[in-house]
Amino acid sequence: MRGLVPDLPNPVPLLTRLPAILQDDEFQDPSRLPFLPRFLPAFDDAIAPVYSVLDNLEAYVRPEYAPPDFLEWLAGWVDVAVDEAWTEEQRRRIVADAASLHRRAGTAGGIRDALQLAAGPAATVAVEESGGSAWSAEPGAELPGSAAVAVAITITVPEGDQAALVRRFERVAAAVVPAHVPTRVTVTVAKTSA
Repeated sequence: MRGLVPDLPNPVPLLTRLPAILQDDEFQDPSRLPFLPRFLPAFDDAIAPVYSVLDNLEAYVRPEYAPPDFLEWLAGWVDVAVDEAWTEEQRRRIVADAASLHRRAGTAGGIRDALQLAAGPAATVAVEESGGSAWSAEPGAELPGSAAVAVAITITVPEGDQAALVRRFERVAAAVVPAHVPTRVTVTVAKTSA
């Protein structure tokens, strides 16, 4: 429950759910308001936010509409480690695109897209893969050439602390680059004239 919302009506007032005999409280003094009509609105105030959450549950699981504090919990559902340096808009985009990013994890395009989302729209991300692979036409033969694989990532951002940015982007890269592939992350902070 998100909490009490002032003047939020209960769509199903409890008094209307009672049997008619309890709605007409004949045993009370007719000059006073009967007990139940005075007592039950307090519960209506408490339960109205529950109905509101349930009626709008879809909005809670859609990153573009979820409340900011709920977004981090939603990120856990899609296996996204939220970075405190990300803006709320970046968090929403990353959580919304998580399924697509997981599907493409390990590919050059998936690595680039994940880092672009983490770096923000003003950043430039380039991913260069060695393309190393090895095979042989003969079973059991020595593999020709070099099978060394590596990924070099270059990110240019408009501003920020270079050392902190390198650590942040290395964490993102570690999540999307295959574990056996050596990765080099280079961050350049563009000097903008003020």
